[in-house]
Amino acid sequence: MPVALAKPRRRILEIVRILFVAESFLPHMNGVTNSVLRVVDHFAASGDDLGIIAPKWPGADKHLRTTCGRKVRVHRVVSAPMPGYADVRIAATSATTLRRRIDEFQPDVIHLASPMVLGGRAVVAAQKAGVPTVAVYQTDIPGYTARYGMPFLENATWQLLRDVHNRATLNLAPSHATRDELIQHGIERVDLWRRGVDTSLFSPSLRSESLRAQYAKRHEKLVIYMGRLAAEKQVEDLKVIHDMPGVRLLIVGDGPERETLRRMMPRARFAGFRSGTDLAEHLASADLFIHPGELETFGQTVQEAMASGLPVIAPRRGGPVDLVSPSRTGWLYTPGMLDEMRDRASDLLFDDAKRRAFGRAAADSVRKRTWPVLAEQLRGYYLQAIEQEQRVSALR
Repeated sequence: MPVALAKPRRRILEIVRILFVAESFLPHMNGVTNSVLRVVDHFAASGDDLGIIAPKWPGADKHLRTTCGRKVRVHRVVSAPMPGYADVRIAATSATTLRRRIDEFQPDVIHLASPMVLGGRAVVAAQKAGVPTVAVYQTDIPGYTARYGMPFLENATWQLLRDVHNRATLNLAPSHATRDELIQHGIERVDLWRRGVDTSLFSPSLRSESLRAQYAKRHEKLVIYMGRLAAEKQVEDLKVIHDMPGVRLLIVGDGPERETLRRMMPRARFAGFRSGTDLAEHLASADLFIHPGELETFGQTVQEAMASGLPVIAPRRGGPVDLVSPSRTGWLYTPGMLDEMRDRASDLLFDDAKRRAFGRAAADSVRKRTWPVLAEQLRGYYLQAIEQEQRVSALR
């Protein structure tokens, strides 16, 4: 028996075979996709063996080339566009099919990225295969049902999430508020895993006066929002900022609400989807970042804005509560109280010294939250799940 256990133990410590099952993935870029890409980059550079299962998109690549030059196989499964939001794909494959993929790859651990439909079938397949799973909760689907006019589905959605997550070996929540919510809804074995930020990309040093001049006049303060333009992000709440004298609103991103928002806020500047250094320059060139969405489980764009030297205003709900330190790096306002949001914005926009001090503190607060640090913490959770599965197997 000791000899049989020694071989996998050595392999676990040196190279881990990780299979990612992503509920959404390239070419659709969102928080789920971004976090998978970042940890895949890190583990590829570390020499781990990686595979990805993701929904099929027309023309989507079958391999992902990481930043270190390695190719990672992406196995695409049949999917269909979600009604009313074609950018989101719903995978339509069976647990039996996924079991075959698991048996082919023989992973040490399976990473379930925001599991729902595809992840739910994958966790069933993993259980049957005796492979440990780490389920990473990222999307407030129950909250989305109300935002999209289907509050009657909220309880059913929580039941589905319980079924999925309680099959997983270990569950990870991105913030204290989200962890508490999961536990309150009966989800077990929940730990905390936040997200990293690329401080080599997002930096106050990228501020560009020439770029800023494309969007705002010299005397205007520039308030930026960056993210998807979808109903759950509540971008329409920024109308109270749009109407402030001496303020220009810059909206970076794209989505189904774009034209509605254009009509609602005609003075706002819409920069469309941006990425890489271009995105980082847009953030660093603004004065203040506001994220009005109340359904953020973490708030990655909040963290990127802070790394860019911007103070942040966000609702006092979900992930931003962990990220924003009131009266130091920004302000939190009562959800739904838009007058309070506007007052907090005025407090910072028209006090240059205070705003700059908050911005410096914001950048300092996220400086050590890099993706390599967070990815290695995730590796620790993988090893914890593997060891737990080994203990259970030994008792069978």
